[in-house]
Amino acid sequence: MIVQGNIVDIKNKRIFKGEVVVENNKILEVREANHNQENYILPGFIDAHIHIESSMLVPSEFAKIAVKHGTVATVSDPHEIANVLGVKGVDFMIENGKKVPLKFNFGAPSCVPATSFESAGAIIDSDDIKVMMENPDIKYLAEMMNYPGVLLDDAEVLKKIQHAKNNNKPIDGHAPGVRGEDATKYIAAGISTDHECFTFEEALEKLQKGMKIIIREGSAAKNFEALIDLLPEYFENMMFCSDDKHPDDLLLGHINQLCERAVTKGVDVFKVLQAACVNPVKHYNLDVGLLQKGDFADFVVVDSLTKFNVLETYINGELVAKNGESFVKSVDFEVLNNFNTNKKEVSDFRFESSSEKIRVIEALDGELVTNQIEVDALIKYGNLVSNTQNDVLKMTVVNRYQNDEPAIAFIKNFGIKEGAIASSVGHDSHNIIAIGVSDEAICKAVNLIIENRGGVCAVNASEEKIVSLPVAGIMSDKPAEEIGKSYAELDKMAKQMGSKLRAPYMSLSFMALLVIPSLKLSDKGLFDGNTFQFTSLEI
Repeated sequence: MIVQGNIVDIKNKRIFKGEVVVENNKILEVREANHNQENYILPGFIDAHIHIESSMLVPSEFAKIAVKHGTVATVSDPHEIANVLGVKGVDFMIENGKKVPLKFNFGAPSCVPATSFESAGAIIDSDDIKVMMENPDIKYLAEMMNYPGVLLDDAEVLKKIQHAKNNNKPIDGHAPGVRGEDATKYIAAGISTDHECFTFEEALEKLQKGMKIIIREGSAAKNFEALIDLLPEYFENMMFCSDDKHPDDLLLGHINQLCERAVTKGVDVFKVLQAACVNPVKHYNLDVGLLQKGDFADFVVVDSLTKFNVLETYINGELVAKNGESFVKSVDFEVLNNFNTNKKEVSDFRFESSSEKIRVIEALDGELVTNQIEVDALIKYGNLVSNTQNDVLKMTVVNRYQNDEPAIAFIKNFGIKEGAIASSVGHDSHNIIAIGVSDEAICKAVNLIIENRGGVCAVNASEEKIVSLPVAGIMSDKPAEEIGKSYAELDKMAKQMGSKLRAPYMSLSFMALLVIPSLKLSDKGLFDGNTFQFTSLEI
């Protein structure tokens, strides 16, 4: 097979008219040749850090859409399904991913459960990590979110890191806001990347200390604008990632969008493509071709080096997408889950109080970090209730693995004026999380999730809408286009109910993420991410 176009030689920073000769999955030759093709041929795009589960799609369905955008591989942390199903969940992701051409590279989740301050569905300890690290299908130790454990020399954490080192596998980081001597110690432990930097200064410090920085632009957390100006100087040590990408966003584009934005900002195209295509392969030792003789034939054809509209995607020499059409087929798989809680009563969401002031989570649009604020309490018949006028809404996290009392807190900036929204996608343990204007609405939304054994939903007086997620309570068993459309409709309903957030459900899913400061809610109570301990709702 011969593919002609303008060859983009990233290594030598040159573009020439030529052709790629492919035989038996590999590139036989990349040579100069005269032709009248105006297109550009370049290595395929790689998402350097993503949780496939956040797309609400199983890997095989994710692949179907991603290849349309020129993605040939991902570096994927199956942390979300692992918190629900343990090693069994990781095995599911690997096996399902193998059924399609896209090259998924899964890591061993390092923090299951993420903390001891919430109820998860499984535990992966250092003994499990040892076994996983010896598995050739596991490419790295996934993000070490327990940075306090690293800094305090926690024995179990250090064992996990050592197992990765013993197998010469990279260790991914997660250290939002960690600076100075703490950052130095964290890096010295052998942790080589971070995708959590939200300021230019933080990323610069970590780059100068030898870390590789991954620029994240997902559905909720967006750090592209803050970090992109570092790329011209540090292009050899930076990559692009989504981290979390919801299905409606994935239908629109992937890493190709970040290349377009970076070039529009005036960043040299070779430096952009170094980050998007080359660096992940080198850092994670991926079996992904870089458009060189002898490599796997993993490459894309784009219309221009400004728009990066993908015309064709090849993986192992196979044409997997052309002009927006994917040739990846749906595959059969077993639906696994872990949902063991009974339906709730409205009275379960009462919070008896006489306190004048309460601690409230302040959500920030496009950020995973939250603020902690103090607000006047609104009490009716002895029960703390939502104050829609001030946009301070009642919130709950309900343990989905056993019957427990719901945890209650309050949150600002969700903007809902009627009904409630709920989800069983609640990082990291994926308990049920809901926000609403009344206890009745919250109860209705939570029970809808329980009835479906997982999903995301919105309810109000006139309608209820759910995207059910039967696979581990976090992924759909339906095709990507169908789930993307249903999710977009649900997102629209939440916004019609008053939410001003860009991605209300993505933001909702992170309000139980205890490892990100400042104030969050777990199924066990309100949690201060700065002091790493529980705090009281009442002041």
